[in-house]
This record gives sequence, structure tokens and C-alpha cells, in this order.
Amino acid sequence: MTKSLTKPYVGIGGWTYAPWRGVFYPKGLAHARELEYAGQKLTSIEVNGTFYSTQSPKTFRKWASEVPGDFVFSLKGPRYAVNRRVLADAGDSIKRFLDSGITELGSKLGPLLWQFAPHKKFDEADFGAFLDLLPDVFDGHSLRHVVEVRNDTFKTPAFIALARRRNVAICYAEHDSYSEIADVTADFIYARLQKGNERLKAGYPPKALDAWAKRVRTWLKGGVPADLPRVDRAKPAKTPREVFLYFGSSGNRVGDFGNFRALEACM
Repeated sequence: MTKSLTKPYVGIGGWTYAPWRGVFYPKGLAHARELEYAGQKLTSIEVNGTFYSTQSPKTFRKWASEVPGDFVFSLKGPRYAVNRRVLADAGDSIKRFLDSGITELGSKLGPLLWQFAPHKKFDEADFGAFLDLLPDVFDGHSLRHVVEVRNDTFKTPAFIALARRRNVAICYAEHDSYSEIADVTADFIYARLQKGNERLKAGYPPKALDAWAKRVRTWLKGGVPADLPRVDRAKPAKTPREVFLYFGSSGNRVGDFGNFRALEACM
């Protein structure tokens, strides 16, 4: 199935949150049907549960069956692969995750997000070895990888070069304390917006959403937003790119759906 580059994949992290019931989810909706309902309103969901526990092929098949054909799931790689002193030793953990049945999602399998702790510092040799462990193809399916780093030691051209060489996206994380790196290093874009205000119905104020809609349009067309922080000032080739953007906030997270609807209206 060919995915469209004219619209981004915009969604939220997870779908099972009690405060959404009766607010986003209709009152009385069976909990077992919440993914089905969310899939009708969103274009993508970032799955956090795969970071904490191993899922089964049956679970991935069930998820795929409950959402529309053009929906995609992004999956967080497991903590046992990224929360280690020597990343070069993560091969068995990565394989165990891939073998858990992720390709049962079929065309609904989106990027794999490898998220590192704030204390993890950049080591060029070790991080490069980790990236080399991430396969481009598994079980007949092309894989796309994203790394989210949260330490300022990664703000170096050496890190950008490693990611570009492996066509691995660097997650742009809008956050109060994590490192923000907006360098384009892959043939797709991945961003996580985590500065939503729970007191606002849409999470983000209208001007902020307008600004994000403009940035997303720039990425879709192959450009680079001029107002986001980059390490390497060299611009990548201007070619259309898929964009995956997820809202995630603290508190009851109800505003995350408002973010999605408001940004969608701007596109």
C-alpha cells in the first residue's frame, strides 16, 4: 500500500487512559473498542507498551485488525535494548523485539522508536555500533528507525553524520528539558510535541499550532524549518518526506486529541 505524502501522520501516544472515557470516547463505549474508535479519529498511534513489555504476534494482529487500512503504529523499542551501558551488546535484545511479531502489523507497521535516557551520553563508536544492529529489512518488511536522545552531548556533527549514514531519523522532541535536535537525517521525519497546556482545550494555543502546521508542510515538501535548532547547518536534499508527529503531555492527556484535531484543521 502506498502511503500519501500530502498529509502527515498525526497522533498521540497510547489509547488507554481513563480520563478520556466520556470525554473523547463516547460514554458507555466498551474498553475493548477504544482502539477501534481512536483509529477512526487519528491517523497514527505511538505504542508505549512495547517499551515496557514483550507483546505477542496475536496482539499485533489484533491491533492491525481494529484500525483502518491507511493507519500506522509506531512502536517503541524495548527498554532492555536501550537502557544499557554498552549499546553494542544490544543485538540479542533487538532481535527478541523483532521476533515478537511486529511484522504482523503488515502495512500498518510504522517507524520503530529507540528512546534513550537523559543520562545516556554520546559515544561515537558505541552508538555507531548500535545503529549498525538495526536492520533495514526484517521478515520481508522494510523497517524505519528513529532515535530519541536526551543528552546535549549528542549535539555534535559526528552524531548527525552517523544517523545520516544509516538513514536513521533523529526524533525532534519539543520538551522543557530534553535536547532538541531538528536535523533531517532520514527519508522521513519524526517529532514528539510535549509542551501542551492541559488547561487549553486544544492543548496548544492557536498560534503554536499554526506554526507547527507550517513546519509540517515544509517537511512534507522536503524542506527544513528555519526556526528549529539544528546541529549541522548543511541542508539535506530537498525531496518529499513522510512526517510522523505525536502529541504527548503530562496530566490527563485529554488535550492531546484537541491538539490533533486543531493541527489537522491547519493542514
